Amino acid sequence: MQEFIKLLNIAKRKTCFDKNNTWSNGSATYLAGIKDEVDEVIEEIPKSRQCYLEEELGDILWDYLNVLTALEEEADIDIKAVLSRACRKYEERMSGIESGDNWQDIKELQKIALAAEFTKSQKNK
Repeated sequence: MQEFIKLLNIAKRKTCFDKNNTWSNGSATYLAGIKDEVDEVIEEIPKSRQCYLEEELGDILWDYLNVLTALEEEADIDIKAVLSRACRKYEERMSGIESGDNWQDIKELQKIALAAEFTKSQKNK
């Protein structure tokens, strides 16, 4: 877990650096990068070259962290909130399927709860 925090901090430094570079288009740059890196992972899997595969998976993680840090400024997202939501969401799903519930049913209930949360947030504006 320490490596995740370290890499996130490097990505935050990169976001600061990107502000002064014309090649960067913020989150859009890294979202496009994720697409490219996923293709590279897909190409690498059948080659059975573990170190190359790990490298490409790391590139996806790097681009994702850069998307998060860019969207902190662009869309006012909170990285901790993203991680918290992901943990809560997938803990619910895993606990549900471990208890015999259907993955799709759990997802549907989560979508309904998210829509209610959004509606409530709009009323509070």
